[in-house]
Amino acid sequence: MSNRLSFLAAPLLAVALTGAAPLMADDAPNADTVVATVNGTEITLAHMILMRNNLPEQYAQLPDDVLFQGVLDQLVHQTVLMQSHEGAMPGRVKTALENEERSLMAAEAIQKTLDSELSEDALRAAYEEQYADATPAKEYNAAHILVETEEEARAILSELEDGADFATLASERSTGPSGPNGGDLGWFGEGMMVAPFEEAVLALEVGELSTPVETQFGWHVIKLNETRLTDAPEFEDVRAEIESELQADVIQSRIDELTEEATIDRSGESDIDPAMLKDTSLLEN
Repeated sequence: MSNRLSFLAAPLLAVALTGAAPLMADDAPNADTVVATVNGTEITLAHMILMRNNLPEQYAQLPDDVLFQGVLDQLVHQTVLMQSHEGAMPGRVKTALENEERSLMAAEAIQKTLDSELSEDALRAAYEEQYADATPAKEYNAAHILVETEEEARAILSELEDGADFATLASERSTGPSGPNGGDLGWFGEGMMVAPFEEAVLALEVGELSTPVETQFGWHVIKLNETRLTDAPEFEDVRAEIESELQADVIQSRIDELTEEATIDRSGESDIDPAMLKDTSLLEN
């Protein structure tokens, strides 16, 4: 546990053991409601909400009254410690605040862009573009028996051609993980199996056995059980995938646009040894 989290754990644990209830103002509280002051420095409900939202998940399981008092105690303790610091703000703290502001405001800009461009209509348009004219894909249901040598594979093929049960032989002889399930591989489409295996499957008719096929896993005897054509997925089934793709596209497009418009001078980077990024002593200056 980090020092920051350890610092928070003590007051939360103490409150959990003793119990406490927050004081409520007569007026309906809002984000700017002052919950406490420390030597004149205000601690608002907004400060408390943000701290609570950033707590590790295990703290979220505590009762609301326990969290309220623990978070308030933490903010009070941080404030008195902050006020006890003498002298100017350390450079590393100033830099950390600048980076935090940069990160938070960038996130706000991204969210604003997504809210304006990632509409329901945009999602459905992307779905139509991707799937409206999609050709039904062929899928295959097959089983296999995997052994180490070609001789073993040919012996098994001979037994199968003489009437042996495929699932039984797979359970008894296959070295692959599908062996206990009778060699069943379930449904798969093109591109999901290694090339020699896929080529053999594509050449089979339903119910037909392959000659021994070698892959990096060993030697296979394959049986094609069934084929089917799959329709385009429903919108809701691929909504999350489409949304994720559009988000990435929208964000990258916005970054490219802003970067193109910005005046950016990176001439200073040529003077920096990349290894200097590891030198945290520079932050003390």
